[in-house]
Amino acid sequence: MDYKVGLLGRIAFLAASLFLLAYAIIDSWGVFMISLLLVLVVFQIIYLLRYSEGSFNKVRVFLDNIKQDKYSQLYPVKFDGTETDDLHIEFNAILAKLKEDQAEKEANYQYFRSVFKHLSIGLITFGENGGIQIVNTAAKRILHVEELKNIGEIEGINKELHLAINNLRTGGSELIKIAHPDGIMQISVYVIELLMRGEKFKLVSLQNIQSELEEKEMEAWQNLVKILTHEIMNSIAPISSLAGTIQGEMESKIEHVEQITPSEMEDYLLGISTIEKRSQGLISFVSDFRSLAHIPAPKFSSIAIAKLFHQLEILLQHQLEEQHIEFIKEINPKELILFGDQTQIEQVLINLTQNAIQAVEDSEVKRIILRAFIDESGKIILEIADTGKGIEEEALSKIFIPFFTTKSKGSGIGLSLSKQIMRRHKGNIQVRSTQGEGTTFKLIFNG
Repeated sequence: MDYKVGLLGRIAFLAASLFLLAYAIIDSWGVFMISLLLVLVVFQIIYLLRYSEGSFNKVRVFLDNIKQDKYSQLYPVKFDGTETDDLHIEFNAILAKLKEDQAEKEANYQYFRSVFKHLSIGLITFGENGGIQIVNTAAKRILHVEELKNIGEIEGINKELHLAINNLRTGGSELIKIAHPDGIMQISVYVIELLMRGEKFKLVSLQNIQSELEEKEMEAWQNLVKILTHEIMNSIAPISSLAGTIQGEMESKIEHVEQITPSEMEDYLLGISTIEKRSQGLISFVSDFRSLAHIPAPKFSSIAIAKLFHQLEILLQHQLEEQHIEFIKEINPKELILFGDQTQIEQVLINLTQNAIQAVEDSEVKRIILRAFIDESGKIILEIADTGKGIEEEALSKIFIPFFTTKSKGSGIGLSLSKQIMRRHKGNIQVRSTQGEGTTFKLIFNG
């Protein structure tokens, strides 16, 4: 109550002084007394203003301390129950809480900074002006530098890496080879664009995947050798056996100077014909392998998705009508444009749609849906969904392996070719399948 009592007392004293001054003027007390009372009134007004502003000044100083992160000041507390005392208690409580929050934020910052610096994946953050904010130990080790102050310095290390970091947008990734004292490194570059307090900056992750790639490469070679060995042996074994049988019988005839009967000649011709067919099969297999290994570089141009889907529908119209398959096209936006090699993308869609047609052959509901849209990260997505029987889980992980197939007829290179084509377009192909419900292939174009 001290503030209110003091304020009311000063107002009352000022009112009394003003009354006395008015009375002195009316009663002609003289110039000296009137001047004295006038000075007294002026001083009382100044003192009243200063007194009334005292609490506001305390609040202003308190807020200034908060703005400047000065939480160490303590306001005196007398515990006399006055309003000023209560105000000081509240000030001290707020400052203590802010000081505690500041200490917690600083501890969290130091913790995350420490984690950031010691991650095995290289991480770099930089602003719009290229100034490096944080670079961790792993990034320095990958780039083989002691310090990094501006992202432009990476151009001197590897121009391709510098270009990728500047051009990639959120969610974009690229594989870059860089020279390192320990040998050539294959770096996976991933970029995220962030906005904090109105300032844009990029978070770049650098991961050395050389050992993983070498392991996968060796595994791929082993799988390829297994497939080639299996296929070639399957063709050569009967050819060798049959050729040996024919040779043995003919040598026996020559040795015993026996004539070859028409029936035996027919058997020999059948055997030679069989050898020819298996040889042709082996040649066809090798030809398929060569086509998988020599996909031409894509010739990029603008592709209208609506037109591409329409051409595909016309191409497969006979099969669709013959098997009574419902064919649905969904494009959003309708004028969606894709940048790629039209011939190669068309081949991928033909392969996947042909697979879908075969998948719905025995289904009650025969439906194939082609979708095209832009996802939340700005990537163009093409989907081919069917209502077929689905793909078994065991086969799902192998369907992109060259020459692997679950069909009685087929070379097993269609999906492998499709994956290769998507990789040439810096995209990807994914599949999800549920037994008894259907399969969806997703073509992802990073743009």
